Amino acid sequence: MTVHFIGAGPGAADLLTVRAVRLIETSQVCLYAGTYLDAAVLDHCPPGATCIDTQNLDLDGITGHLVAAHEQGHDVARLCSGDPSIYSALAEQTRRLDAHGVPWDVTPGVPAYAAAAARLGVELTVPEVVQSVVLTRAQARSTPMPQTEALGNFARTKATLVLHLAIRHVRALVEDLIPEYGIDCPVVVVYRASQPGELVLRGHLGDIAERVEAAGMRQAAVIVVGAAVGRAAGAESHLYDSRRNRIPEA
Repeated sequence: MTVHFIGAGPGAADLLTVRAVRLIETSQVCLYAGTYLDAAVLDHCPPGATCIDTQNLDLDGITGHLVAAHEQGHDVARLCSGDPSIYSALAEQTRRLDAHGVPWDVTPGVPAYAAAAARLGVELTVPEVVQSVVLTRAQARSTPMPQTEALGNFARTKATLVLHLAIRHVRALVEDLIPEYGIDCPVVVVYRASQPGELVLRGHLGDIAERVEAAGMRQAAVIVVGAAVGRAAGAESHLYDSRRNRIPEA
């Protein structure tokens, strides 16, 4: 039996991959983070499946359920919000499963920042304006950030900046970003991207903290900073330039 770590996407039940749906439909046990998931995702579970909300469990508690399901001969759908490659505790969970001899695999999902960009109708990389996207998070009551990953270091690149797990600290983050991006730099906050309660706040570094606080946002939001979210005008892409030679070299 296998534990399937599945990217459940930003929350919407129709933003799961075909592979993800098939694995959920054939797993008799499903562990999910109820804080971030639209309950409709669980409609893909088979009749009689055991569904366990992990939001109040620590890693050892989660591991206990995974190991127990394996010992009972059940496949497990372990749903991760967004994509398992970032902020999913995949490394910690799979180390524990390896220690217990439990097989596992990973299915990617739609990351929250991609769902946010889709909702905004923007490309996060604009030719000759910005060609990099930095995915990072805030640090407060959480695992310390490496010293080299201070927010100011990333800000100096002027890349499109996507902040996860940061909505409660937006005022402090703004203070770190203004010196490099400027007070008028566009910012968009997307709460529960793709879900029924979705909310989009647009502003700039000078006013976004007030907007977030007025809306009472406390979790499940991504903050996107940079010229790209302000629909900055850039150059035409070389890849699609009509002057580009498209005849293969001999």
